Parts: sequence; structure tokens; C-alpha cells
Amino acid sequence: MNQWMNMSERVLKGEELTRMEALSILDCPDEDVLLLMHAAFQIRNRYYGKKVKLNMIMNAKSGLCPENCGYCSQSAISRAPIQSYRFINKEMILAGAKRAYDLNVGTYCIVASGRGPSNKEIDQVVEAVQEIKDSYGLKICACLGLLKPEQAIRLKEAGVDRYNHNINTSENNHLNITTSHTYSDRVNTVELVKSSGLSPCSGVIVGMRESKHDVVTMAFSLKELDADSIPVNFLHAIEGTSLEGVNELNPLYCLKVLALFRFINPTKEIRISGGREVNLRSLQPLGLYAANSIFVGDYLTTVGQEETEDHKMLIDLGFEVETVEEMRRSLS
Repeated sequence: MNQWMNMSERVLKGEELTRMEALSILDCPDEDVLLLMHAAFQIRNRYYGKKVKLNMIMNAKSGLCPENCGYCSQSAISRAPIQSYRFINKEMILAGAKRAYDLNVGTYCIVASGRGPSNKEIDQVVEAVQEIKDSYGLKICACLGLLKPEQAIRLKEAGVDRYNHNINTSENNHLNITTSHTYSDRVNTVELVKSSGLSPCSGVIVGMRESKHDVVTMAFSLKELDADSIPVNFLHAIEGTSLEGVNELNPLYCLKVLALFRFINPTKEIRISGGREVNLRSLQPLGLYAANSIFVGDYLTTVGQEETEDHKMLIDLGFEVETVEEMRRSLS
């Protein structure tokens, strides 16, 4: 038995890998990557079988953000030529929900730029969510920035199922990425989300000049936070941002990262997120042997793969989309 299968069996018995074992996953020889992904699939298959969860983003507010996050085209320091607009109306949010429903997407993500939502923006989300639930029954994830306790409660009462707030990087690397908020600000928001009864979603962006030790720390930090859903983004360096020109990733390393997050967070939804197409490239299908969730359609300010291509990829893999009805049963 190879070392990856041995580690996989231990994880399935409830054991936790050491940090050195976790680091060895990122140091896996390229020629052994298929063995590593096979071992990761044993864990994925135990908890999710061949089901794949689909997610879709609605960028409800773009740009106009006072933060200085180095990866983001919407930040105050970005020179990227993006479309900026204030919070969209309810009809546009509902139209996006219908599109998600028609594509058999189970989770609809309402995302807005900014440090945190105003009470008026919370009002707009609440009003839209109630109609989405009545009309389509979709799982709703909101991503609106730093929350206040009363705002989290209102979102929960309106029917929002999940709240996303990524840690993005390790605490050690945080100040290299942004200084306009602290790492603790992000962790505290995730903890607030949990205390309000919302399902916590928190993930990372890999490829921002962090070390392999940082990536391992990120995986263990999310385990400690007990995030239900973990989006793994791979940096798509946008011209005009502080990280413009950074290109540290290759497809095989991205696969190792996905395997790492599966080994460390075996029961959690691991989602291949932003940067999937440009970093995994032709190896995208292999990522789903560790991950069990993807975004379909476009991201915030970058274009994703055609939805039809995503569905073809899943069919070719022999995987099955988790239907809206199955998702509803899992929530009940």
C-alpha cells in the first residue's frame, strides 16, 4: 500500500494527519499525483459518493470598495477596468435565481463588494431571499463582508442558509495581502455566523506568494473554524491589482492543494472556485476526485467556463449533479 492510501485509511478511521504529513501532500512527486488523487477520492467517496454540488454567483454590487486587498479588482487601490455599480434591484436578483434553478444549481450565492453591508442592503437581500425561497427553494449563500450580530440574525430569519467569509490566506501572510482589516476580523465574522445559526462557509486563495507551510496552516485553520463549506480559489492575477503578474501555480500543484484540503477536512464540502479554469486548465476534471463542489458560470469580475462545458465534464467523469430536490432534503 502506498503512503497516500495509508494516510487516507487513517483519515477514514478518524485520525488527524500531522502538519508534516500534510506538508508531504504538497511535496508529493508529480509522478505520484494520480496515486494521491486516488487516495483523496476514497475520502471524498465515503462522504459524498459521486455527487457534485453546483453553485452560482450573483454579483449584486461591484467595485466601490474601500478595502485594499491585493488580489481584488474591486478594491480601492485597484486600477483594473471593471464595471462598478451599486446594489442591484430585487428583479435582477430573482432573475439570477431563476437561471440557477434552470441549470439545476443547488446553491445561489448573493455577493456584494464592500467592507460590510448597510442595513438598507440587508433589507434588499432579505426581501429577495424570501421570494427566491418561495419560488425556487434554492439554498442561499450570502457574501456581504463583515457582519454585525443583528444583521446575521436578520439574514437567518429571512431564510439565508449559509454565509461566506473567506480567511483567504494564513494569519502569517495576511498583512502582505491587506492592511485595511485584520485576520481576526475575518475569523470573528465566521464565528458570528456560526453563533447566529447560519452555516459557515470560509475558504482561501492559493497562489498569493504564501509558503507551503502557510497553505497547510490555512487547511488546519478552517478545520478549527469548522467551516461547512470550503471554497478553494486559485489566484487569477488581474491586471491593475497589487498582485498583477504573480503566476506561481501549475495544474499539478493545484491538485495537491485540493487533496490536502480533503485530507484535512474530510467531511466538508470542498469547492473548486475562482481561478479553476486558468490554473487547473486541462486537469480540471481530476480536481473533482478530491473536491465535491464547483461554481458554474462567471465569477465576480472574471469569466468562467461555459455552463454546458461544466455539465459535460461531470458526465464524462461519471459524476452526478446533486439536484435541487436532493439539496432540499439535506436541509430538512
